[in-house]
Amino acid sequence: VQLQASGGGLVQAGGSLRLSCAASERTFSRYNMGWFRQAPGKEREFVAAILWTGGRTYYTDSVKGRFTISRDNARNTVYLQMNSLKPEDTAVYYCAADAVLTRLTLTTDPNYWGQGTQVTVSS
Repeated sequence: VQLQASGGGLVQAGGSLRLSCAASERTFSRYNMGWFRQAPGKEREFVAAILWTGGRTYYTDSVKGRFTISRDNARNTVYLQMNSLKPEDTAVYYCAADAVLTRLTLTTDPNYWGQGTQVTVSS
């Protein structure tokens, strides 16, 4: 599965961005999808994941109520809507895919990665 992330940019605190991740694979709908981020000097961390059916979502505590992950299986695309952005959300954001959900939610080692997209939130 090849993944192409886009939508990053520079935004002021309190603003919004929507990240997109397009998959090349026609079997996209069979994969659980996730977003991770890595801030300078920090380890990569889990942000959000969505079940292959789209029926369940998972978030790290720091983004609950602000970020929403969704998917459009007809377009082979997963989204991350980010609202009420904070300077501490500044990071490179990566999308990822895995047939095993826990490899997204409990590890930072899913099978497929997209390239990162930079999100910078100014104070």
